[in-house]
Amino acid sequence: MTAKVTLSFSDETIEEARRYAKREGMSLSAWMDQAAREKAVRELFTAHAAAVGRAGAAELEAAALADEREAAMVDEALFGGDGRAA
Repeated sequence: MTAKVTLSFSDETIEEARRYAKREGMSLSAWMDQAAREKAVRELFTAHAAAVGRAGAAELEAAALADEREAAMVDEALFGGDGRAA
């Protein structure tokens, strides 16, 4: 479904948007729709990353990656890295 809305942009912003839309081979409406969706997704991921950080999950992930690296080093030392320990 598509909703029609009236928006106001500065002359500079709308000209840049028209240029980008033309370069992408898109209508201005389609380009603006994509740009708004991309901005919303970035905001969502930024909020998610902040929540993960507040929950301390970043430290857990770092510890898991360190464990993985250590296991790879042990595998290399014991088996020459051919994956037998995996």
